[in-house]
Amino acid sequence: MTQLPVYARLGFSDEEWGLLVGLPQAVVTAASAAERDGTHRTRAEAAAALDAIATGYDAASPLVAAVAEELVVRVGDPDLGEELSLIEPVDPPEMIADVLDRARIVAILLGNTVEDEETEAYRRWLVTIAEQVVGAALSGGTFGIGGELVSTAERHFCVELARALGGS
Repeated sequence: MTQLPVYARLGFSDEEWGLLVGLPQAVVTAASAAERDGTHRTRAEAAAALDAIATGYDAASPLVAAVAEELVVRVGDPDLGEELSLIEPVDPPEMIADVLDRARIVAILLGNTVEDEETEAYRRWLVTIAEQVVGAALSGGTFGIGGELVSTAERHFCVELARALGGS
């Protein structure tokens, strides 16, 4: 007897699973793009992103754990010293808008497919990923002096992401 893929056991189609697995990576890119940073800061954000994604691996939520497991296979395992490479989007505002649109679609999908606890766990995990990315390096400043840990644009992205995913 053939065993169903994890996404089918969780109640998702292949296309829906692709959306659920792709969104965390898109959130990472959008969070990083919310404020233009130098190469060193972007590297710090990528490292924080990979660590944040990997925390889902041990989540109590079967959905978050399954998505994180697949993502770690796709993007790398920080415990093995692997790094996530971030590609700077050509049009950050457009990319951010696209991610927020996809987050709204995912919120509806989850609301129609899984229990509220699973929806909330996935939402919290994505918002935590975004918060860890934007808090990974100072934004602004000159030659490493000054700046702020989380810029207004980065804070705004995190708030809008939470809203798009159905949070407050």
